Amino acid sequence: MSLLYYHTENTLEAGCDEAGRGCIAGPVCAAAVIMPPDFYHPLLNDSKKLNEKTRYLLRPIIEKEALAFGVAFVDAPEIDKINILQASFKAMHLALDKLQISPQHLIIDGNRFIPYRQIPHTTIIKGDSKYTAIAAASILAKTYRDDCMLQLHQSFPQYQWQQNKGYPTISHRKMVSAIGLSPYHRKTFACVPKPIASPQ
Repeated sequence: MSLLYYHTENTLEAGCDEAGRGCIAGPVCAAAVIMPPDFYHPLLNDSKKLNEKTRYLLRPIIEKEALAFGVAFVDAPEIDKINILQASFKAMHLALDKLQISPQHLIIDGNRFIPYRQIPHTTIIKGDSKYTAIAAASILAKTYRDDCMLQLHQSFPQYQWQQNKGYPTISHRKMVSAIGLSPYHRKTFACVPKPIASPQ
């Protein structure tokens, strides 16, 4: 199925998405993007459906063609303080703050959102695979977050963030068990699975 150009016709619409909610380390990253109403690229899709090479190929195209875009992060200590859902909303709001054009309508990937500056919004489950602006936002959020994790890997190579990007892979969890948490781990997350209690 091809992506839809917009949700609301004749409206300046910004798509929002985030990356990194399911990670146990690193920030959550969000992007907001306003694309031209007729923008089309045959490779554009939900970032999760694209390989890394394609995501990085599309990023400069999106940034060049977008009418406006913004990217923002909320770090692990803040995630621990306010929880990951609120941190995701905060990152989206911060990304929207960076837009140089004020949108008239927001389309948000997911089923929940905190209203932003009284701008009407619509939440769309799997919106990143349905709408051009959300798909573009998903690619920016994913690639910028991956870049961040590659930088953090330079300081903490033992966690192999260049490969797992902070997601709870088996090797990542094993390393946490062996050497403990870094300053970039989310301490309120189950970084190491709790042992299963033996039956009495």
